[in-house]
Amino acid sequence: MTRANGAHRTYWVSGAAVVLAVLFAVGATVATASGGDDRDGGTSSRAPALYSPDAGFARDMSVHHQQAVEMSFIVRDRTEDEAVRSLAYDIANTQANQRGMMLGWLDLWGLPKVLADEPPMSWMGTEGSGDGHDGHGGTAGHGTDGGHAMGGHAMGATKPGALMPGMATKEELTRLGAVEGRDAEVLYLQLMTDHHKGGVAMARGCAALCETPAERKLAEGMVEAQQSELTLMADMLKQRGAAPRG
Repeated sequence: MTRANGAHRTYWVSGAAVVLAVLFAVGATVATASGGDDRDGGTSSRAPALYSPDAGFARDMSVHHQQAVEMSFIVRDRTEDEAVRSLAYDIANTQANQRGMMLGWLDLWGLPKVLADEPPMSWMGTEGSGDGHDGHGGTAGHGTDGGHAMGGHAMGATKPGALMPGMATKEELTRLGAVEGRDAEVLYLQLMTDHHKGGVAMARGCAALCETPAERKLAEGMVEAQQSELTLMADMLKQRGAAPRG
């Protein structure tokens, strides 16, 4: 199989994963709305509010995941290293699948996927999922160091040019697309390490604040999987004579 054909197959598989994930999300969310596995005595029997942690996490993590997918497709074309290519393939497909689930939930809840007046991460200062939008536009949950804090889970500061903590800038993505071989591998692993650290903190926030059981379980699974990948990426960087940034 040529690289062109392989890349085409990768995009096809990833697209199929998103479609299947959305279909799965329909069943999971309907089951949740019917009262299955309801930790809070019925609070998940109605759709989350517009500015709730449930909705905010789904919106923000969908954007966060999309960049991880993009970076993973970039590096697969910049190196022949099978270990890095395999990791990138796994991350791309896993996060495309999860993104499909979260966007599917937003559709089922009748909520927009984008809110122009909602600052990224503002839901991490929201208490519960009431009909108002507590913490929206306020300072609750924001640390004095420019990062975010929620329930003891500190978010790193968002670097200039990035949308959320852990996300790469446009300049970093351009650089990733320009380097090759070991340089591409190291930069990808460093960028994805930063990305995962931001994602883990965000997922912990949902695990503590979100009221939809299926979404909490998804967030808890993200924490476990991405922490495992952080350990793997640290080892892969060491093998290449490099280390995580910061």
